[in-house]
Amino acid sequence: MSALTGLLYAALIAYLGGWYKGYWNGNFSLLLFVLTTVTLAYWLAERFHFQPARERAAETLAANDAKRRESLAAQGIQRVDGDVEGARQEILRQPWWLDWTAGLFPVILIVFLLRSFMFEPFKIPSGSMVPTLLIGDLILVNKYHYGIRLPVINKKIISNNDVKRGDVVVFRYPQNPSVDYIKRAVGLPGDEVAYLNQKLYLNGKLVPTTSEGEFFDDDPSPNSMRFRPRFTEKLGDVDHQILVDPNAQGRIGKLYDFPYNENCTYTIEGVTCKVPAGHYFMMGDNRDNSQDSRFWGFVPDENIVGRAFVVWMNFGNLKRIGGIK
Repeated sequence: MSALTGLLYAALIAYLGGWYKGYWNGNFSLLLFVLTTVTLAYWLAERFHFQPARERAAETLAANDAKRRESLAAQGIQRVDGDVEGARQEILRQPWWLDWTAGLFPVILIVFLLRSFMFEPFKIPSGSMVPTLLIGDLILVNKYHYGIRLPVINKKIISNNDVKRGDVVVFRYPQNPSVDYIKRAVGLPGDEVAYLNQKLYLNGKLVPTTSEGEFFDDDPSPNSMRFRPRFTEKLGDVDHQILVDPNAQGRIGKLYDFPYNENCTYTIEGVTCKVPAGHYFMMGDNRDNSQDSRFWGFVPDENIVGRAFVVWMNFGNLKRIGGIK
């Protein structure tokens, strides 16, 4: 069993190493599920086989020692060398391969349950949600806000709140579901969303915006590292900030074929889409530096992971800690 445990740890290290080096995309939910299952198997084996076997062996050792002492006492020998207590404790000691598997099961189980059904941490990797979220923000996502989903397969089994316009949502990227994206929900099922000449329209009505001066966008990606116009946009019941640079106008085009792409019309002015049932139209708050539903299509409900609600840490700027609008 120690050799098998060593092989399992070697496989885990290889998987994590390849993930870190970028040889493949890791799936943390699947990894946690596998770790929970494997450590559960070890925990059950320890609880019902290995631990009772060690206890029986320790009891046998103690019983044999007691018999030996009793036999020697019958011969008039009262002083007997040797103390089996140290050997007994050594027999009862859990071997390393059980300590590092069965011993970790409760911790891994708690992490798995919390992450799968309650809250999941994410780190913002890009500037597509500036100024709402900055690169390096560590956020928490409420996994049960939109309903309870089975881990790994992400199938909803209990419904809760519906996605609302203005929610900041984490979801599985439709073009590659192993990758998580974060955007703002702009269009709900049945909505007509138009982004024309850098202005957002919902169901034929212009979404109101108010100028808020300039914002220094220090994202090192193209079209950033400079002051950019900032606006407050009222989307549903949510007032939130966006960046729209009039000097960065460019043609919006479909990057990929996607389901229901016949619902979208692309012109030199922008794009107009009718959101199909069970899908959402997502956009980044950094409108000129975000690849979103304008380019790769709608997000199906089964891809929804949860609602981002708080920045819990940014090691470069502690003032970032707080709720997400």
